[in-house]
Amino acid sequence: MKLLKSAVVAASLALSLGSFSTTAVACEDGRTCYGPEQAIDITVGHVAEAIKAADDKSGKQEVLMHIKAAKDSSKEINANDVVDRKRQRAVGHLKKAKSALKNDDFQSAEDHLGAAEKGFNELKSFL
Repeated sequence: MKLLKSAVVAASLALSLGSFSTTAVACEDGRTCYGPEQAIDITVGHVAEAIKAADDKSGKQEVLMHIKAAKDSSKEINANDVVDRKRQRAVGHLKKAKSALKNDDFQSAEDHLGAAEKGFNELKSFL
């Protein structure tokens, strides 16, 4: 009887733990979670939109909006320490581009955005 009780408890514990996916538990705050490669692609897309908006000189606010979206989506890129260091360097270029835009220096902002795009694209080789 003791053996049967232990077996039932073990089986029910295994079934209850197996019914929850780990990805559902990882994002408890209601946001959408992405894998590192998807997050890199999304971030590069936002940086490309920022570059396009800066080239068109469509407005400082639009470029800043895309830079903010890129910085926010880059926070999802979490694979290992090397990737995180490289990600921080690329985010540094986004910050420099933001500062350049606030000083109305579109050319410098475009240069930093290009460096950020290159940095984020290189992250895929470190995954």
